[in-house]
Amino acid sequence: MANTLLMPKATAVWLVDNTALSFEQIAQFCKLHPLEVSAIADGESAQGIKGLDPISNGQLTRDEIARGEADPNYRLKLSEPKVRVPESKRKGPRYTPLSKRQDRPNAILWLVRNHPELKDAQISRLVGTTKSTIEQIRNRSHWNSANLVPMDPVTLGLCSQIDLDLEVQRASRGQQPVEPVGDTLLPASMTETLRVEEKTEPSEKELDPDAVFAKLSSLRSNRSDDEE
Repeated sequence: MANTLLMPKATAVWLVDNTALSFEQIAQFCKLHPLEVSAIADGESAQGIKGLDPISNGQLTRDEIARGEADPNYRLKLSEPKVRVPESKRKGPRYTPLSKRQDRPNAILWLVRNHPELKDAQISRLVGTTKSTIEQIRNRSHWNSANLVPMDPVTLGLCSQIDLDLEVQRASRGQQPVEPVGDTLLPASMTETLRVEEKTEPSEKELDPDAVFAKLSSLRSNRSDDEE
């Protein structure tokens, strides 16, 4: 932001009352007409305006005033501010150059198809469009829907890959993962439990020793009866 003089008329009042600068010098410094400065000196203008000291607010130095008083042709220079306040970014849709605006619907169509998780506000930030245009492209009511071709907005230069990735990450937060459909492999923890249970179950093929001995004894007894 360019450095500008604060309250020029009040500054002119102070310079008229407190310096020997010419009307032309004061007019040039305060961006006024020399006749306005002359009217201030005559009391015909700026009545009731309290003079503003440009030295106290850091916009002019005493040395600069002394140079002007010594040379009527000298032009006063505004002091550089000691602290610069950064300009606030304007909120709103991203500005799109005229040469690329015709490609914007194609970019919107690409985003709608390839990233359905993006909200209208995010698409608007990326390519600089309105929610109504996005809705028209979504429901194919746009006047040029038949001729639209999906095109990557990064390739078109409408946004950067970093901006696109950031918006996609934001849109993906909080979404539930999609559960797999059909037969899937069981987790290792479940399969290990099943193996342990299988090992602990008795096998149907295992023999009972007592039953075997009882069977043998019965056979021997039968043979003895037959021999007698």
